[in-house]
Amino acid sequence: MIICPTCKEEIDDDSHYCDQCGQKLYFCNQCGRVGVGRRCTHCGGMMVAPDGSVSQRGQSVGMSMGMSVGTMGMSMPGYMSYGSPRNDGPASSMRGMPGLALINDSLNIRINGMNGAIIGRRKGPYTQFFENQSYVSGVHAQLKFNPGVGWCVVDKHSSNGTMLNQRPIQPDVEMTLNSGDILTIANVNLQVIIS
Repeated sequence: MIICPTCKEEIDDDSHYCDQCGQKLYFCNQCGRVGVGRRCTHCGGMMVAPDGSVSQRGQSVGMSMGMSVGTMGMSMPGYMSYGSPRNDGPASSMRGMPGLALINDSLNIRINGMNGAIIGRRKGPYTQFFENQSYVSGVHAQLKFNPGVGWCVVDKHSSNGTMLNQRPIQPDVEMTLNSGDILTIANVNLQVIIS
């Protein structure tokens, strides 16, 4: 596990972006440590992303991606918001990825899917929708996009489980989402819309 230099959360070693805050990660080309800025603060090596791009001096950590949180959830350049693709940001390699929305009108929930995003009461970009849902775990599930398969959901060993169309899903098993499905996070039903 590594620590995101922006939000200080633990993330997987092979991450290219933080799955908690969305920040692009840069690694020292000499010692391999994660950091911010143009040069490594430990050994002076160049900070590069896994895709080979070099960190730019003066990069504004966190907000450099233009993150904004609104009533529709969280949107970031390069990720597709429900109904409107964005191909101008650092994740532009995701072009062609269909948009994902998870909706519960009665609870005023409208989530824009982000690849790798955590769904939970305490972690991830959607906490504002679940912070008062006591049956939802702090880290409940994760959204993933797999080319060739599409959008998937993974239960993260939640206390009260995740269901797809009223069928419980096993922890750490990717289940494909289709438009019209009902995804149940503990006791919260969400209609799946893929565009």
